[in-house]
Amino acid sequence: MNAYEDEQHAWAAREELAERMIPVIGRLYRANGTVVSIHGRRLIGCSPIDILKAHRFARLAGDDVLDPAKTLAVLESLDALGLGAASIDVARLVQRFDAGSGSYEPRALADFLRAELAEVVGAEPPGPTDVVLYGFGRIGRLVARILIAHAGRGSGLRLRAIVVRSGGDKDLRKRASLLRRDSVHGSFDGSIEVDEKNQTILANGTLIRVIYSDDPAAIDYTEYGIDGAIVVDNTGRWRDEEGLGRHLRARGVARVLLTAPGRGSIKNIVHGINSDGIEKGDRILSAASCTTNAITPVLAALDEEYGVERGHVETVHSFTNDQNLIDNFHSGDRRGRAATLNMVITETGAAKAVAKALPQLAGRLTGSAIRVPTPDVSLAILNLKLDRAASKAEINAFLRRTSLTSKLRQQIDYIESPEVVSTDFVGNNRAGIVDGLATLADGDENVVLYVWYDNEFGYSNQVVRVVEKMAGAHPIQLPERDAVAHEEVPVAQTV
Repeated sequence: MNAYEDEQHAWAAREELAERMIPVIGRLYRANGTVVSIHGRRLIGCSPIDILKAHRFARLAGDDVLDPAKTLAVLESLDALGLGAASIDVARLVQRFDAGSGSYEPRALADFLRAELAEVVGAEPPGPTDVVLYGFGRIGRLVARILIAHAGRGSGLRLRAIVVRSGGDKDLRKRASLLRRDSVHGSFDGSIEVDEKNQTILANGTLIRVIYSDDPAAIDYTEYGIDGAIVVDNTGRWRDEEGLGRHLRARGVARVLLTAPGRGSIKNIVHGINSDGIEKGDRILSAASCTTNAITPVLAALDEEYGVERGHVETVHSFTNDQNLIDNFHSGDRRGRAATLNMVITETGAAKAVAKALPQLAGRLTGSAIRVPTPDVSLAILNLKLDRAASKAEINAFLRRTSLTSKLRQQIDYIESPEVVSTDFVGNNRAGIVDGLATLADGDENVVLYVWYDNEFGYSNQVVRVVEKMAGAHPIQLPERDAVAHEEVPVAQTV
């Protein structure tokens, strides 16, 4: 057999292993609410090719591509454990098991997994929490897609309704069409049915009531069987407690989350940073902004490790709906000029907003922004002075480690490639992605970091994580953070 045929047979064997994983992955999720991933890459709903691509990504944490035979063995053992809701990183389990016995004898593997995942063995799934999306624009529709994809066995978050202002006779079908087709993020993954008589959209088994209203306080959600709901306000119409409190006057509403920076005393939550500070008595919360979510985790990690003395944040941000397509009047400076033709200097409160999640950085950061003619994916440039000197290699190794093994691994991603551009990050579910090759550091206290972020989808995932936290339904991440925080991680290869 020649080299060509060897490679073909090897690929077919790996593909067959990936195909055998798919029913196990689905069964774990539907039966137990167990989400399995490889270094943060979710495997639910993946094709065999996607699963094998995730195995290739694992080389960021080691010299070898993750062996799919080992992954399959772990998945089959997990399937027999009777797990509860959890987010489980299979790659890290394989690494830990290999570092110990390394023998994939079924009993030894089962004993190892039972010990590693003791917190969720036999655990009950979280109770259901109703969710209402007030507004159905860019963020609202992406949050809907994520909630529908996470519906699983029906426990945890349940998308029950969307609230919009009526747009006429064809409104319902147009709303459903916008959910089905997206110029940036592609087609909805599944089936959508519209029932105009009952004013509902059925998406992959999730029945969504469409409610038309101009006044949040005037809606009685209990009429639709909705109670104790978390309302996610995507409109940005109200930013303070008085305005957002209108939602709480509606029957069936328990809490409110704003998908924009909150004003006054409203807590601005960046999941992974200050989300543990959410209390049952917090009835109105904010998920901050996309930029704040992108930069705060990276700043938090650097401040803990090196100390951040001061810095400036420049965001190169995709245009948004509040800008004009062609030159026209706008109340904001420069934003009246055509968004698709111009780079537009504008203001951003993201740098100051970081202090609401990281009070120790109050007064240390400045910020500015440039809107550019792209529809999605933005870039934050962090120009920082640290408390101690660090080289480019040291900074990058630390951030790579943070993205793979720390408590912030759902928020921070890391990549090293000389060819990536903004469109490569469309659909990334992390809050921010550090571009390691772009890092500037000469071994003194000054460092410049480039952090990409899908300002729509990455942010929407952060919103859903906050809602899960509010509902007590956010799955625990296992295995826990590595005991050796500063273990050496090999240099990432390009992708």
